[in-house]
Amino acid sequence: MASANGRLGQHFLGVLDVVLRVPSIFIIDAIFNSYSDPGTGWSGTAGRALIRALGILVSSVVLVLSQKSLFKFYTLFVAVLLGAASVLVNYYGTSHVDFYSAYNKAALVFGLLPRSGPTLWLGLALLQLLLGLGYVALLNVQSLCAALIVLDIMVPLWGLMIDLPAHVRQVLALASGAVLAMHAAANLLWKLKWFYYSCRYVYLLLRHMYRIYGLQLLLEDTWKRIRFPDILRVFWLTRMTAQAVILVYVVRVVRSESGLQLGWDLFWDLTSNLIISGCDSTLTVLGMSAVISSLAHYLGLSILAFIGSTEEEDKRLGFVAPVLFFILALQTGLSGLGPEERLVRLSRNMCLLLTAILHFIHGMTDPVLMSLSASHVSSVRRHVPVLLVSLVLFALPVLLSYVLWHNYVLNTWLFAVTAFCVELCLKVLVSLTVYGLFMIDGFYNVLWEKLDDYVYYVRSTGNVIEFVFGVIMFGNGAYTMMFETGSKIRACMMCLHAYFNIYLQAKNGWKTFINRRTAVKKINSLPEVKGTQLREIEDVCAICYQEFATSARITPCHHYFHALCLRKWLYIQDTCPMCHQRVYIEDDGHERASFSNNNGYAAAGQERAEFDEQEGGADAGAAAGEAEPENEHLEDNDSIEYDEEEWGTQPGVTLVEEEYINDDTDSN
Repeated sequence: MASANGRLGQHFLGVLDVVLRVPSIFIIDAIFNSYSDPGTGWSGTAGRALIRALGILVSSVVLVLSQKSLFKFYTLFVAVLLGAASVLVNYYGTSHVDFYSAYNKAALVFGLLPRSGPTLWLGLALLQLLLGLGYVALLNVQSLCAALIVLDIMVPLWGLMIDLPAHVRQVLALASGAVLAMHAAANLLWKLKWFYYSCRYVYLLLRHMYRIYGLQLLLEDTWKRIRFPDILRVFWLTRMTAQAVILVYVVRVVRSESGLQLGWDLFWDLTSNLIISGCDSTLTVLGMSAVISSLAHYLGLSILAFIGSTEEEDKRLGFVAPVLFFILALQTGLSGLGPEERLVRLSRNMCLLLTAILHFIHGMTDPVLMSLSASHVSSVRRHVPVLLVSLVLFALPVLLSYVLWHNYVLNTWLFAVTAFCVELCLKVLVSLTVYGLFMIDGFYNVLWEKLDDYVYYVRSTGNVIEFVFGVIMFGNGAYTMMFETGSKIRACMMCLHAYFNIYLQAKNGWKTFINRRTAVKKINSLPEVKGTQLREIEDVCAICYQEFATSARITPCHHYFHALCLRKWLYIQDTCPMCHQRVYIEDDGHERASFSNNNGYAAAGQERAEFDEQEGGADAGAAAGEAEPENEHLEDNDSIEYDEEEWGTQPGVTLVEEEYINDDTDSN
């Protein structure tokens, strides 16, 4: 119970910490969006610029304060507000010559307010007492001084009770306010010492972190410490809610005056105005990005739970989606456009973002498809969710392209969205084709040696098409930058696209092709065992532990494997999986070398006959005795045991490579 209460308290403090930082964002946003009149001269312009810079500086400092310092700052701020409210109440109560008549006129609107004199005095006295107690409690004033402060706040009410002249009551109110202001100023001046040491401590801490960890980790730590994404979400949602309330109020007023009829057109106009105002500045775009991040994060978690995936790397959708949206907004200058043009540009960016999210979801489902098919999982319940998501990923781009082509004319944006949709459909088809090949292989219990080649052909075709689309998109972006809207951000994004999606993809694809060709060449250079000799071995492949159905390949160190299994191994390194000797053929004499199985057994009569033919019976016995220590690696497979740590430290072998060997397909 205590731990539950502690967690609840920490959660409440976290929520309060976020809420108290949001006003700083509102102030910064209001300062950036404020209009500056250039016709007031250089002095007025300089003064306004100084005030704006000071406001931004103070708001930024409050934004990055620690939680303890933030609570102390708001304690002082609320205390000052309570003192100011008490002064205003005293001034309002004493500023009228005939206070009761002025009050009664104002109170007629509210039926719950008191109208008699004593009741009014008691109400004002109670209000001032609460304000004074709150003021002294927040500032932690000592008991005697606290009593004097409360007494000073109550003095103007005495003048109201005994019906002093109006000018006397005003003097009392001004004197009370002056005393309270001096006390508040003295407290704030006393707190300047704390503020100085707090700022110095923060500066030294930031300097230390910058020197030790660098600027990037410093920014990341500050980003997480103040919960900046949560602050942006609360800021954007609060701003949108306030604007929605204002719009609804305006519509109600207009409807009551002119008889305006509600309909879908009016609802769409209101929604459009909200969306337009939700991205009218850089901070609002950041807030919208934070909201998109939250939606994308939970969408990704839902899809992962639906398809049964537990990969941590697939949980990055909540990071990728907002970053892409913000880059698109900066690239197109979203916040600086006019209202109508901003709405159109935002809808186009959302279409591009949707296609990117669908591509990321395909990246989440493809490994699950390959895992289910390659491991021959027979449960239909495991296959149906992944196949359903794949079909949705195929249908949504088709539907999106159909709708866009029937409502817009062809331009560079529509061409880009269509290209992304077609590319996604092709990637889904490639994944389903490979999935079908593996399922067919699992249906038959015979080793399908051509499976690896078919999978490579299918994936290579998909990668080549993806590469072609990357080149086309680069040309589309270059055309847009030169003839439509060019910007530095677009140029940087094109450079990144050219490096990651064109250059690296072509380099990796060519490297994979060379590795396969080299591996096939090495496999073809090894002797092949078939027929009677293969049946005399009576053992299994040391890589896949499957029997030899038709043939086997023998390495120079006299170990044998399936050609397919050994080829996958040779994609990574040129050594034998059993003894780690290099796999190569020096001359044709190796083709006539004796072969042994992985248990050290030689086929009957083969090895002895070769020695007898070359050197005779006696010399053959000596040669066999000398060769025995050289061929110690021809022992049983089980005698060559490596635990996981030893295997990971073998020359040229890593755990990642071992996992690659166990895969049933190539990584392109």
